[in-house]
Amino acid sequence: MQFRDLKKQYEVLKPKMDAAILEVLEASNYISGRQVSELEQELSAYVGVKNCITCANGTDALSLALMVWGIGEGDAVFVPDFTFFSSAETAAYEGATPVFTDILEDTFNMDPDSLERAIQAVIKEGKLKPRVIVTVDLFGLPADYERIRKIADQYGLYILEDAAQGFGGRYHGKRAGSFGDISTTSFFPAKPLGCYGDGGAVLTDRDDWAELLRSYRIHGKGHDKYDNVRIGMNSRLDTLQAAILKVKLQAFQEYELADTDRIARKYGEDLKDCVKVPAVPDGLGSGWAQYSILLKDGQERDQVKDYLKEQGVPCMIYYPRGMHQQTAFSGCKTYGEDFAVTASVCGRVLALPLSPYLTEEDQQKVIRLIREKTGAGV
Repeated sequence: MQFRDLKKQYEVLKPKMDAAILEVLEASNYISGRQVSELEQELSAYVGVKNCITCANGTDALSLALMVWGIGEGDAVFVPDFTFFSSAETAAYEGATPVFTDILEDTFNMDPDSLERAIQAVIKEGKLKPRVIVTVDLFGLPADYERIRKIADQYGLYILEDAAQGFGGRYHGKRAGSFGDISTTSFFPAKPLGCYGDGGAVLTDRDDWAELLRSYRIHGKGHDKYDNVRIGMNSRLDTLQAAILKVKLQAFQEYELADTDRIARKYGEDLKDCVKVPAVPDGLGSGWAQYSILLKDGQERDQVKDYLKEQGVPCMIYYPRGMHQQTAFSGCKTYGEDFAVTASVCGRVLALPLSPYLTEEDQQKVIRLIREKTGAGV
């Protein structure tokens, strides 16, 4: 059994995938081939934004967005405490100060009340200027954008949507990747839409920002690559990865997202009486980067994890600690937040195997083992 069955995915897509890869090899146009611009147009249409700018990875996508806004020293960037490191790392790399917020247990996403308390605390202190809210669509579910947008507008902050895990997620008729002033995603292989290496994209409706993004991603180029008008970076999605993603995007739209959603619903129905399953509020849909359950405490989580692995079932802990507990952020001020929900979740969370290619037999095995170990019966 695979945690995210990329082998089976390749077997299913092999004829189209091999043809797409061979086409790139025969053309030998490995950088900035036509597949890159075609993919950008397809992603833009799927998400529902005017501009998509691909890049080398999801981390660079976040950095590029911050560069467009000139984020740097003296700026406060608000980030949920429960997320992958790059959500906060990129702000620090630009010289800004990450300010962490707690999360909501039901959805694992940023708590708007904690966010507003953090903004007010920073303003009251008067040392940093609030500039950006990094919303993370964690495990595939969009954050509470109705409330967060009101807070952003009230205090004059940008929203940077980190949809690295959110591709395919929905929020009241709109798709993840369209909720930020600038939004980003990742094509790391295990993501809902993944390539065969690293890749990322930045999405925005602002044409002027899109122009800057295209410049920054290729050494700050102007009219051509030898006309360098600003300091940028080298962050291009190569043609092979774009060709791979074009094949995968078609499968994702045709059946993968729907099949993953069906499997996630089955987990929820069969496990909700013995563990806490992730909530999907009315009007929302998840891209299901992971299916993460909460056990009653750390001891039960570790017992279930070990039991699953003994029985050949892969499982993962996303994430074992909050951002404020990372050594790299040990000097960051917490502004009175105790991150109680994050601490609780880190000690109880466990991610289960999930992919559109998970068989019914394998899923039933996972469900049976969890029910056995938690004493719920089969």
